[in-house]
Amino acid sequence: MTNADHGGRPAEAFGATAVGGAQARLRVARLGLWLIAALLAVRQVAVVLGTPRGERLTDLETWVGPNGVLHVTGSLYDSTRFTGTPFGGLVLKPLTRSAEQALGWGWTFGTLLLVVALGLIAARALPQPVSRRTALLAAPVAISLLMLSLPVRNTLWLGQTSIIPVLLVLLGCFVAHGQRTSGLLIGVAAALQPTLLLFTPLLWFTGRRRAALSTGVTFAACTGLAWAAMPHDSHRYWVHHMAGVGLGGRADDLANQSLHGALLRLGLNGPLEVALFLSLGAAVAVLALRRAVRCFRDGQLLLAVAITGCAAIVVSPTAWQHQLLWVLLAVVGRAGRRASDRYVWPVAVVLVMTLPARMLLPDMESLDPLRTNLVLVAALAAATAVPFLSRTSPYYRQPIPTEYAPAVPARFRHVPLVPFLRRVLTRPNLLLELLLIRVTYAAYSQVRLAATGGSNSAGRAEAEEHGMQVLDLERALRIDIEHWANHTVVRIDWLRDFFDFYYTSFHFAVPLTVLAVLYWRRPAEYRWARSALGFATLLALVGFWLYPLAPPRLMPTLGFIDTVHGVQDFSQPDYGTLTALTNQYAAMPSLHFGWSLWCGVVIAVLAPRWWMKALGLLHPLFTASAIVATANHWVLDAAGGAVVVGVGFALTYALSGPRVATAAAAEREHPRPRSGSRSTSSL
Repeated sequence: MTNADHGGRPAEAFGATAVGGAQARLRVARLGLWLIAALLAVRQVAVVLGTPRGERLTDLETWVGPNGVLHVTGSLYDSTRFTGTPFGGLVLKPLTRSAEQALGWGWTFGTLLLVVALGLIAARALPQPVSRRTALLAAPVAISLLMLSLPVRNTLWLGQTSIIPVLLVLLGCFVAHGQRTSGLLIGVAAALQPTLLLFTPLLWFTGRRRAALSTGVTFAACTGLAWAAMPHDSHRYWVHHMAGVGLGGRADDLANQSLHGALLRLGLNGPLEVALFLSLGAAVAVLALRRAVRCFRDGQLLLAVAITGCAAIVVSPTAWQHQLLWVLLAVVGRAGRRASDRYVWPVAVVLVMTLPARMLLPDMESLDPLRTNLVLVAALAAATAVPFLSRTSPYYRQPIPTEYAPAVPARFRHVPLVPFLRRVLTRPNLLLELLLIRVTYAAYSQVRLAATGGSNSAGRAEAEEHGMQVLDLERALRIDIEHWANHTVVRIDWLRDFFDFYYTSFHFAVPLTVLAVLYWRRPAEYRWARSALGFATLLALVGFWLYPLAPPRLMPTLGFIDTVHGVQDFSQPDYGTLTALTNQYAAMPSLHFGWSLWCGVVIAVLAPRWWMKALGLLHPLFTASAIVATANHWVLDAAGGAVVVGVGFALTYALSGPRVATAAAAEREHPRPRSGSRSTSSL
């Protein structure tokens, strides 16, 4: 009794405290996520309504404009760029009348409410059982992703109705009571977007035959009603458009992410293209429906709906950007046996649905077919290829865990600052890393260019003033060697050619090579090195933004010779061969030198032999000489690059502690006791 009294109560109190703390953190996280969702919604509405009327809600103008659907007496398709079905033109007129009266405000906020409803239903439809945390956080996360997605942003911007069919299908599958009501809602959705008839066989083969029959009857009734009311428009839609000609734009337009559009962009046309489209579309539909039926029987109904919707995108004659929301719903599928692979599919889907294709794939001619059909590829993958896990799989809830290095004390008491950022021993997923590197570099390029207001002329005066400040400081420090080095190298042809080649060829090649070797041979150290490089690059972006600086070659009165880019025409606001592509005033700090120094440090620390370390340290030396001799940077730019790299390594250490090798060595030399307080001894 005494032991129970003195031993049980503190444990209960501790448990209650832990549970209470977890619940409090969960409430704070939920509130923060709802706040993010609200801010995203406000931002989207502000962007739309803050744009001049003639530049926003342009598709809504097909309804409420002078020649819009509300005002024409002839064909819907002759007088406007209306792309919906005749039934859509028939039933949506009352809704757009209120939009006309509210000048877009009512339509925009109404669309926003539809997006919120869509997110709430999708969160509710997650496969059971789900944890309490997932149940509480799913709704704001779903709404935030919808707000960020290109289809929703496009819908809000254009004033489109494409969210309505998706919402009707989800209502029919997850909210409606009774199979007839479910089929009625899905049938109306199919009347607005005909390829959604693919849900009819899904319902039939999953035992909901009454709902399937109701869907077919509702679709036929709605289409027949529209045909009776508008026979000419119905003939044009069901014969002209469904034959693949397209409405609202050419069928081979990049915005058409259907299989038909892709085949046309590949140069196929005529009977061959039609035959391929029909045969491939039929194959995709059959494969997708088989996968969807398996997911339905496995209890993953939302994934089954998403797969069927993705198949509807593929087989549609035209699938414009605002009609591609089905791909985002496929994010709920789980793929990958290892914990490190689990995030590949959702991250890829979110990136494809929120970022332009040019940010995900470089502008290379060989990648054009993939880049111009990226959303179609994602829809095809979701419908036919991604190996989604069954809920009966042992890896569905418990993937193979990630291996971590043992936690050891650092040199400072409070390091690591973020204890859960433990050192991972296993190799990260390659596709995820490539996506991370590509998106990070694309964002870096955009921010670097935006640092001068989007053009080099916007920041020229300020950048040249900063250039004189740097030169004056170097003169005071007696390190202003740029002019001497530049003119000396110009007189020696082989040396000039060497530095020009080194400047243009090794900036990207060496860091990428180092990352590739580490990824393959030293995966644990790869994460350490990659994190340090990322921090250094982010800090450099701050420098570009706060202190635009003209390099020596762009200082018109100082007599420097640009050995790499050629003679500059200073009479033009934008000049040089690269001014349209990159910010020419992003000189402080020098990432040319910073990245080369990062390479040198990583090689010096990790290379197994002394001569490898020496060769690694030669790279930043040659780079520093090249950037100064070619008049592309000041000496102090290199010093700035060294600072951001040093801070990058320091931040990596501060946030996550010692490197894996250091941690492992410390563990071998000083094994940790299995219990007791954390040691603070120095390594």
